Amino acid sequence: MIGTSTAEYLFIQACIYFLHYIAPLSALYCVIVFALRPWAYRIPIWLEVWAVAETGFLLLLYIPRKVWLQRAAFHPEPLPREKRKELFTLCINTVEDSKSYLKYWFRGASLSEIKRENVKDVELFCWAFLNKAKWAPEDEEELEEYADETEARLGTKLEPGRGKAVSLRVTIDEVKTMYRSLFWYLCVFVVDTITCVSMRWHGFQFHRLPYRLFFIVFPLRPLTLLSRQPTPAKKTTYWYRPHTSKTRLPVLFIHGIGIGLYPYVNFLAQINQKDGSSAEDGDIGIIAIEIMPVSFRLTSPALKKDEMCDEIHKILEKHGWDKVVLVSHSYGSVISTHLLHHSTTSKLCGPVFLIDPVSILLHLPDVAYNFTCRKPRRANEHQLYYFASMDQGVAHTLGRTFFWSENCLWKKDVEGHRVTVSLAGKDLIVDAEAVGSYLAQNRDSRLASAAWKQQKWKGLGLDMLWFEDLDHAQVFDSKANCEILAGVIKAYSIGEG
Repeated sequence: MIGTSTAEYLFIQACIYFLHYIAPLSALYCVIVFALRPWAYRIPIWLEVWAVAETGFLLLLYIPRKVWLQRAAFHPEPLPREKRKELFTLCINTVEDSKSYLKYWFRGASLSEIKRENVKDVELFCWAFLNKAKWAPEDEEELEEYADETEARLGTKLEPGRGKAVSLRVTIDEVKTMYRSLFWYLCVFVVDTITCVSMRWHGFQFHRLPYRLFFIVFPLRPLTLLSRQPTPAKKTTYWYRPHTSKTRLPVLFIHGIGIGLYPYVNFLAQINQKDGSSAEDGDIGIIAIEIMPVSFRLTSPALKKDEMCDEIHKILEKHGWDKVVLVSHSYGSVISTHLLHHSTTSKLCGPVFLIDPVSILLHLPDVAYNFTCRKPRRANEHQLYYFASMDQGVAHTLGRTFFWSENCLWKKDVEGHRVTVSLAGKDLIVDAEAVGSYLAQNRDSRLASAAWKQQKWKGLGLDMLWFEDLDHAQVFDSKANCEILAGVIKAYSIGEG
C-alpha cells in the first residue's frame, strides 16, 4: 500500500487515468478511422494494432463479463433461530459506538434518515441474519426483537416507518467495477513472471492446473505449460517448498487481495533464513496457496468455503502434512476462518498467525464500507478503490461469494491454539484499534487499556503485534518487519501448540 503524500497522490491518479481511459480512446480512434478512412490521421501501425486489441478486449470480454457479474448470489441457508440469536448477541456486545455502527452500515447516512423499518426488514438485519432481501411474516417476531435490542443499545427509539437511508448489503447490491485496460493485464503478466522467477530462486516449486484449464486464467500463465507438478486440487494452484526439518512444523500461507504472491516473496524467503537454533536442522516447508479470483486476474468465481477447504485438504494430504502453522494475510484470514471451522481441516491447524485480518469483528461496518462504499480522497484510498475494490474478480468475490456470517472469526474459535494477530495502526480497511481492544478483553469482558499495544510477544495463548505507523499490508515492505513476522512463525513451528 502506498502512502498519502501529494507526490503519491499525483502518481496514483496518473496511473488510474492512463489505465482507465486507454480503451475508450482506442475505441474512439477505431471509430474515427473507420468512418473517415481516406482522410483520417493514422498513428504508427504498432499503436494502431494495440488500439484495435484494446477495443476488442473492451467489447468482447469486459462488457459481457460485467453483465455476467450481476447474477444474483446463491446465499447459504440461514442458521437456526437460536444460532442467529447467539450470533446477534455476539455482534451487539462488541459494538462500542452504536450510532456509528448504524451510520456506516447505512453508507454514512445521518441517524435522522435511518428509521425502524430500514433496520428491521428489507434492509440490514433481514439481509445480515436471514440471508435474504425480503422478510416473510414468520420473520416478524425475530426482526422486531433485533430492532428492540438495537434501540436499547442506542439509548433512543428509532422513528417508525422508513427513511431515505439505504443500507450496505454487499451480496445483494450491484457489483460495481471500473474498466482497466489490456495494458494493465500485460503489467500483471510481467509481475507474475517476476514472481515465478523469484519463487523458483527461493526453492519453491509450482503446482499447476491441468493443461485443459490453461485458458481459464487471464493473463495466461506460461508457467502452467512448463511445470511438471500438477495440483491435486481441481482449481487451486500453489507454490511448495519441501519440508525437510525433523523437529518443526511446516507452514500453510494464504495471501490477501492484491497481485498474487508478489508482495510476499521476501517474507516467505525470510522464514528459512538460518539462525542459531535452526542451522543444523532442515528447512521449514511452506505451501503458499494462490487465490486467483482476488489476484487481479480474469478467471472463474471464488470457490465456496467447503470447496476451498476440501481443495486445501487435498494439497496438504498430497505432501503428507498432518499439522501446520496457519499463516494468512488480510482476505486470507477469511480462508483461515473456514479452515478453523471445517471438521477436517481444523484438525490440521496448529498455531495460527493472522496478519491484518479482516475476519475479526467482521460485523462492524469498517471492512465493507471502506472496501466498497467510501469515496476515496487520499492516495492510498484511490489505490485501494481502483486497483482492488473495482477489480472484476475482487468485486465479484466480495459481492457474490462473501457471506459475512460464515467469514467472521471470534476468540472462541481459536481457543486451544497459540495465536498471534498482527495489526497496523493506520490500517485504511480494518478498525485495528477495535480489533485489538476486543482481543485484549479480559474474562469479565471489560475493555483492556491501550497497554496491549506495548505488550511483548510471548508465543503463549493469544498475542498481538502492533505496528503503530503502518497501513494495511505495509508490514511486508520492510525487511526488519518481515524478520519479526518470520520470527513468530519460526517460534510457532516448534511443537504443535
